[in-house]
Amino acid sequence: MAAYTAKDVATLRQMTGAGMLDCKNALEETGGDMEEAVKLLRMKGLAGAAKRSDREATEGAAAAARSGDAAAVVELRCETDFVAKADDFVALADELAALVAAKGEDATGELDAEIDGLRTTLKENISVGRVRRLVAEPGQVMETYVHRQAGRGVNAVAVVLEGGSDELAHDIAVHIAFTKPAYLSRDEVPEADVAAERATVAEISRNEGKPEAAMEKIVEGRMTGWFKERVLLDQAYVRDEKQTIAGMLGSARIVSFAQVVIGA
Repeated sequence: MAAYTAKDVATLRQMTGAGMLDCKNALEETGGDMEEAVKLLRMKGLAGAAKRSDREATEGAAAAARSGDAAAVVELRCETDFVAKADDFVALADELAALVAAKGEDATGELDAEIDGLRTTLKENISVGRVRRLVAEPGQVMETYVHRQAGRGVNAVAVVLEGGSDELAHDIAVHIAFTKPAYLSRDEVPEADVAAERATVAEISRNEGKPEAAMEKIVEGRMTGWFKERVLLDQAYVRDEKQTIAGMLGSARIVSFAQVVIGA
């Protein structure tokens, strides 16, 4: 029987910030002596991640992957762009995306040991950020797109279409990467947000001296612009602003999309 328990491993991890596997090994080497295990981890340079966990992680890498009828976009966070561009860091982000696409959003925990290892070797606060997985039904088309900078993904998109081509799905994914819509359709925008914005633009219009008789038309015009910033179907296509996304779809339909953007 081991001279330590799972609770001891958790306690040591909390005390030192070292990875779970490192804590387990330290307790094994010291026969379950907590104080000696702490010293051992310090000697190996594995303690100290707990202090890093409070530091803000605003950098990172975005990745996308497909597996069968599923696609995933994930964000792996860190503190600096130097670490975000590291080969090991980018590779782990790609591995996370592949894992989520294959097994689901909860599967990221399977790589906790690898993430702990990077925290130790790269000496930064590293964590899994946003994770999304989409699943296509039979006959639907799926596409992913990753915009890269300096060797790492910074903007990852997945989209599912019904009744459309692979080319159309690709064009939509690239568009999403550049415009970063928050919603697919107006129906998804929270009513409270719409009401608040409508009241704000009405007040702005009155302060500008706009005639009250034309107020409704003015407010609707400004709300149209507000929706275009947020709603994918309302947006003008980035490669041809004369047509909207809704218009270029024709008989096709966007079923869903997901996006993660570093720094957003």
